[in-house]
Amino acid sequence: MSKITAAITAVGGYVPEYRLTNKELETMVETNDEWIKTRTGISERRILKGAGKASSDLALPAVQEIIRKKNLSPPDIDCIIVGTVTPDMVFPSTANIIAAKIGATNAWGFDLSAACSGFLYSLTTGATLIESGRYKKVLVVGVDKMSAIVDYTDRATCIIFGDGAGAVLLEPSVDETGIKDSILKSDGNGAEYLHMKAGGSREPASIETVQSKKHYIYQEGKTVFRHAVEGMADVSAEIMKRNNLRADDVAWLVPHQANLRIIDATANRMGLSKEKVMINIQRYGNTTAATIPLCLWEWEKQLKKGDNLVLAAFGGGFTWGATWVKWSYDTK
Repeated sequence: MSKITAAITAVGGYVPEYRLTNKELETMVETNDEWIKTRTGISERRILKGAGKASSDLALPAVQEIIRKKNLSPPDIDCIIVGTVTPDMVFPSTANIIAAKIGATNAWGFDLSAACSGFLYSLTTGATLIESGRYKKVLVVGVDKMSAIVDYTDRATCIIFGDGAGAVLLEPSVDETGIKDSILKSDGNGAEYLHMKAGGSREPASIETVQSKKHYIYQEGKTVFRHAVEGMADVSAEIMKRNNLRADDVAWLVPHQANLRIIDATANRMGLSKEKVMINIQRYGNTTAATIPLCLWEWEKQLKKGDNLVLAAFGGGFTWGATWVKWSYDTK
């Protein structure tokens, strides 16, 4: 009997309507369009507006798209894994909230926090559930409402992040397609360079933490950039070497959309031309756990069964990794 692998059988995505352009940011902080584009590659990012709107509201349309595409009955979903650092609330999990909203009455689920690597970590976790043979339909969601934790007076971070969600359905496959290999890494020594100080058990919310702006992203940009270039490029090259993949064998690099220079460095290390790299950072910015599934969503119609994809990410923590996926379907 053939080994069960976890295949991506459907993709969904969603970005909110509101466009926060570089020109608008010029009115908010001391920056300019050319400076932002030169250093990051970003022209605009999407922002979820409206009182009480949360990550689950971003994820819902992406998940509903998958349900519609697959004519899926929500009670047939076994598990929902949500990669996010901006959950609706500390508990219950955003996965549980999404399950209730779609009527996935038989699903268990949980949130996974790995910052920008959240989708890759969640995808590997979901794949192991499928490979175990115990689960048939696992939803993996990458979603972040980064506007909720961005200080729009901090020009170092507010230019980078946007809101969005992407999701995939994992199902068993016995052919050669599916999630073939993952290399995932972490180093907690990186915490001091990219974190949110308050809101956890170390510094619970208080008047003082709010006044001190400790509930926003803190990033030491140059240090994070250096580690990200090295980490994403190294692990992408490593997964190719481990699986005897040459540049000609790889149809697409699906990189986390943190910074165009980091993406270029990763592609160069892999020996890939720009034509083989999914890039939408100019329109969406860094949506953290949502960037990779949003790329899959936008490029879905260009993907062919059997295509070799390398998914790569680097995030706060530090967390990073690469996953080799052999695409499992042609889009009709």
